[in-house]
Order: sequence, then structure tokens, then C-alpha cells
Amino acid sequence: MTLFVNFILAMLPIIWLIIALCGMKMTGYKACIIALIIAAAEALFLWKQEAVDVATGGLEGFAMALWPICLVIIAAVFTYNLVVYTKNMEVIKRMLVSVSKDKRILMLIIAWGFGGFMEGMAGFGTAVAIPAGILCGLGFEPIFAATVCLIADTTPVAFGSIGIPTVTAADITGVSQHDTASFVVLQLALMAVVVPFLIVWITGKRDGAKGLKDYKGILFITLMSGISFVLPQYLTAKYIGAELPAVIGSVCSMAVTILLAKFLRREKETKFDLELSQEESEPLSVKSALTAWSPFILVLFFLIMTSSIFPAIHDPLAAVKSDVQIYTAEGASPYTFTWIATPGVLIFIAALIGGLIQKCSLAEMLKILMDTVKQMSKTIITIMAVLGTAKIMGYSGMTQSIADFIVGVTGAFYPIVAPLIGSIGTFVTGSSTSSSVLFSSLQKSTAETLNMNPLWLIAANTVGSTAGKIISPQSIAVATAATATVGKESVILTKVMKYFVLFVAVYGAVALLGAGFV
Repeated sequence: MTLFVNFILAMLPIIWLIIALCGMKMTGYKACIIALIIAAAEALFLWKQEAVDVATGGLEGFAMALWPICLVIIAAVFTYNLVVYTKNMEVIKRMLVSVSKDKRILMLIIAWGFGGFMEGMAGFGTAVAIPAGILCGLGFEPIFAATVCLIADTTPVAFGSIGIPTVTAADITGVSQHDTASFVVLQLALMAVVVPFLIVWITGKRDGAKGLKDYKGILFITLMSGISFVLPQYLTAKYIGAELPAVIGSVCSMAVTILLAKFLRREKETKFDLELSQEESEPLSVKSALTAWSPFILVLFFLIMTSSIFPAIHDPLAAVKSDVQIYTAEGASPYTFTWIATPGVLIFIAALIGGLIQKCSLAEMLKILMDTVKQMSKTIITIMAVLGTAKIMGYSGMTQSIADFIVGVTGAFYPIVAPLIGSIGTFVTGSSTSSSVLFSSLQKSTAETLNMNPLWLIAANTVGSTAGKIISPQSIAVATAATATVGKESVILTKVMKYFVLFVAVYGAVALLGAGFV
């Protein structure tokens, strides 16, 4: 009975967030501040944690929220706002619609392909912020753009930010990174093919598609968009490692989607086409195209060159860091601030150079940055509250109480809920990596108790964490900030909840069925 009571009490901050955001339609930052207060009170009075440990645990969450998470989100939105200010977003729009005017194909290229690429390179919300901003620039309705980008930013998350979630899961449990990455791709494979269809179906339905006849000619492109992501991803995971599957998979998917769209749907007009002016239909010079894309090209260049793929550059930059003891409990590890080799700093540098290329003065860029910070102020509060709550729940033992109850109830059928546990970790923390930190060891020990392959359940945790990304308050806060819809968090959460249920159900079934064969 104690296990059940602890489970219910530990769930209270999460239950509150669901009620506040879905039922009460409360704005995100207000709901998350109250969740933080609930978690702190429970940690203090029910889990009997020392007041100073509760306070410093929350403070460590605030630090993590600001650096690197809010830093990278502000940098990403600043980059987008800069390109809009210089009117180069119109150039990018013309380039994209030169591939296809069909909104469904544009969604595949931007939300799925480019979003997956940004997730694989940078993570930390860039895969939602930048694609959603571009879609709004193309004329897509903001809430719709945010919703689709959240759904698209799922399967790539396992290998986000150069593979950190999967690498962390393997390192914590002492298992092979290659084998873990391969199992992660196998468990993600079905949904990695399904997600492009979901994106196309949602986009088509919004514009009045009623049956298969309305999708004639695009289903094959959609299928290949998914397959061309999965196959390179698996080969990369198996033979190269966990760092690049999402990057290589998304680049291959974008290339295949663009080629098929150019050759199979050339000059075919549909009711799903964007309406373009004469100016938007005119061809562009190579110089203007490169100028328009320069901030994003530089983001790609800096992120690749400073990644672990190039240790001669990465290692010296990564060594520029400060270890600060924030959390005060016995045995606590210091929090590390990485000052240069972090995506936010690199994106800022790329944006500044790109802005100069686009003839934007430093004074103008400073004003754009200040406006961006103002635009995102409520988002920053939301993310700080979420990370503070996550740290308090984790350090006090509340998160472990949730997992312990689920393990105790499910027994031999545990694999079906292993992804659910991973998703809870991401829902609470907003980070697939944090979910790996919280629950990978639990997954391994449970697998050994049940005489199952530990690698399979460790991978299931990472796979489940990608589903939690859809409904995480942090992710939704990023989406609303990028699309200027702050205050509409509850609307977006309501729209994406059913897709979260679908993802967790499919991942649970895959984990259960596969557990008997590996």
C-alpha cells in the first residue's frame, strides 16, 4: 500500500500539469510555477528532504534551464527573427516552394527532414523552434505549425545533439553504444515510417482531404521519406555509432524527398498548393540563395566542426568549462557550465556572422536579440520552473517512486510499460538525456531480474523518451515561443496528446514483442 501511496503522491506535480494545461487551460508558465511549488512542498514534508537540498536542487534545475537550454532556444529563435528582419526568409520561402508548392511535401522537407537534422545536430528545442518559425514564414497557421513540428520531432530525439541520449544511456549502464543504438533504431523503425504519413495526413486533412484519392501521387514519396530515414539511420547506428544516425538519416530523407518531389510531381497543381505571387515564383540567383541560408549553413558548419567527430577541435573547446557545486546533498556532483562547445553559443556566433553577411548592423542585431528575449520571457520562466521541478523530483526520490510502482505492478509484462517510464522522464524534465540518466539503470536491473536482455529495455527507455517530448511542457513552451502563440500551451497539448498515446502504445507493443526474441 505504501508503494501505491508514494506513487500517487509523487505523481501530483504531473497530474497537476495535465489538469492545469488540458482541463483548466492555464498558461504554461503559471501552471509550471505551481507544479514547482507542489514538488518542493512534497520533497520537504513528505520525502523528508533537507530544506537546503530542496532549494539547491531546484537552483540546479534553474541553472540547467538557463545554460544550455534557454540559451540554445533563444539563439535559434534569434536566428529565425534575424532572417525575417533582413527579408531573407522570403528568399528561403521561394527556394522551398521551387521544390514543390504542395504543403504536404513542404511539411516533409521542413518539419520532418530539416527538423530531424536540427535535432541530430543541436537538439535542445531547435528542431521545433526553427522549422516552426520557417513554416509560419511560409504562411502556415502558427498553432498548426507548432503541432506538426512537435509530432515530427519524435523519432530523431533518441540521437539528438550528436547522439547524447543514447550515448548517455549506454555509458550509465556500461553497455555497448553501438548495440544500444542499433536496438533503439529497431524499436523506432515502425514509427519513423509512420510519422511522415501522420504529417501528410494532418496537413491534407486541414485543407479538406477526404479520402485516398486526395493523396494520390504523394503516398509513395511519403513512404520513401520514412524509409530513406530509417535505413541509413540503422546502418549508421550499427557501423559508425550513436552520434550521427539522426543527422545522416534526416539528410538522406530530405534528399530523397526533394528528388522525388521534383521528378514525380513536376508542375502538378493541387488544392494543397501554397498560393504564390508572381514575385515568389521567379527564379533566384545562387548568391541570393547562399546569403539567405548563410546563418543556417554556418550553424551546420560550426556544430559539425566542433562536435566529437573532430576531437582536435571539440576537446580543447569542451575543456573551457566551469564545475560549480550547486546541489548540496552528500555525494552530489558539481554542475558543469560548458562555455563554448555548447549549441547555443555556436548558433549565436553563426547568427551574428550570418547577419553581417545579410547586411544587418550590430545595432540592429542587438535590438532583434532584445526583442527575442522579450518575446520568450514567459517561455524562459516556464522552462526554469519545469527543470526546477524535475531536479527536485529526481533528487528527492519522487521520480524513482513512480518507476518502482510501475515495475511492481507489471511484472513479466514490464516491457510494455518500459517506454512509458522513459516518456515520463522526458515529460517531467523536457530532456531525453535526463530520462536516460533517471531510468536507464532501473531498466537494466529490471531486465536482469526478469531474465531479459538488458540492452533491449535500456533502448526501450530511450525510445519511450522520444514520445514524452511531444507533451513535455518545455517542448510546448519552445513551440509557442517560436510561433508567437505564448499562452496557447493548453491548446497545443490537447492536440498532441492523442499522438503521444499512439507513440507509447506502439513502442510498448514493440518492446514486449521483441523482448522474447533478443
